[in-house]
Amino acid sequence: MALEIFTLIETLIVLIIAAIFINGIKVLKEWERMPVLRLGRYVGLRGPGITYLIPFIDKAPLRISTRLTTIPFRTEETLTVDNVPVNVDAVMYFRPVDIEKCVLYVENYLQATTWAAQTTLREVIGKIDLNELLSEREKVGAHLREIIDEKTEAWGVKVTAVEVKDVLIPSSLQDAMSRQAQAERERMARVTLATAEYQAAQKMIDAAKLYEESKEGLLLRWMNILYELGQQAGTNTIM
Repeated sequence: MALEIFTLIETLIVLIIAAIFINGIKVLKEWERMPVLRLGRYVGLRGPGITYLIPFIDKAPLRISTRLTTIPFRTEETLTVDNVPVNVDAVMYFRPVDIEKCVLYVENYLQATTWAAQTTLREVIGKIDLNELLSEREKVGAHLREIIDEKTEAWGVKVTAVEVKDVLIPSSLQDAMSRQAQAERERMARVTLATAEYQAAQKMIDAAKLYEESKEGLLLRWMNILYELGQQAGTNTIM
């Protein structure tokens, strides 16, 4: 009986040791890197492939993907330089380029990068007017990328692009802008019509001067008018 208990204990110990050993084996994908802390001190990066962590001695606080990451972010009720409240939706593309900085210099590089993007978006919106924000989104996105990239460079993060997806303005302001656009279209239509009438009148005056100088030209024009009238359907009476 005692021998059986001893054998069982030995088996359990072997299983526990095997489980601890197996638990230390880590498999990292091609795009993954894993920082290793040995007794609290940073000793380097592991991956990709199979690696081993010494149980109770080595710790891996996180796995970092080196692939491009996309994060949407937005601001709530931010005033433009002309005091228009807007809600702006944007998306940012970035990736870690210096894994050691991402681990050692910032607690959570994903969260820090997101907060940096949101605060920068507020700063940029506060320095431009609504028309520029609506009509020059690519320019605004490029400016955002430059500023955010400067902030995240110290964390080992490279921002490759920032795109402004949508700009939301109050419904009352949308109605006012719609009425303004309608009025502008009507004004342009009237200007176009007046310009066409002016050009037509000018051409008629020029033609009258030519006919005044050439009686034969006037006669030919009159004969052409009679011919055109004769081609029309119905009976035409010319007095």
